[in-house]
Amino acid sequence: MLPWIQLDSAPIPGEGGELRLKQRGSEFSIMLGSNELMNSRLSGSEEALATLSHEKIRDRPHPHVLIGGLGMGFTLRAALSVCPQDATITVAELIPAVVQWARGPMAEVFRGCLDDPRVRIHEGDVSELIRRSKLQFDAVLLDVDNGPDGLTRRSNDRLYDFAGLTAARNALRPGGVLAVWSSGPDAGFTKRLRDCGLSVEAVNTRANGKRGGARHVIWLAVK
Repeated sequence: MLPWIQLDSAPIPGEGGELRLKQRGSEFSIMLGSNELMNSRLSGSEEALATLSHEKIRDRPHPHVLIGGLGMGFTLRAALSVCPQDATITVAELIPAVVQWARGPMAEVFRGCLDDPRVRIHEGDVSELIRRSKLQFDAVLLDVDNGPDGLTRRSNDRLYDFAGLTAARNALRPGGVLAVWSSGPDAGFTKRLRDCGLSVEAVNTRANGKRGGARHVIWLAVK
């Protein structure tokens, strides 16, 4: 079996720790310590984050979608596959190196999706962007950290607490959807979404889509 080779690393702003980009043959992995955050072979649930949320807004003209977290681009590519040509897709990515990896060693994984004219890259904290946005988005897709039970930054918790969810609701246009990816269920998070006045559906999905893999959860919360 081919060995893993570390290609690069990048510090996580504000709280220490670093992400590591590794490659084995045509397979890529992004690691935090001993935890694998994402793998280029497992994309099903990240793709579902985009396709399931699109079903909620599919009839809207000129939709504006915000994706929190670039990752390996699976959610972005899926959004581009279903969104109309007049859509705008803003991707907020905190760590500049992740964008560099997308254009560099992982270019084949991204398949040129960053060059699509519908795409805007915002290098910065998605929670700050959400908090200063009012009635701007038809969908907010959060694939940040490990979901509500985060791993990489304690400050990511403010995306998922009551104040953060209220800010996300305020950033949505009427009838818009907040979609949140998680590595597992969280009844308390479902309750917080409802307490914010959102209509909530929790969908179970698999890491590798129809081919199986670990079980993940996607919340679809409609304003």
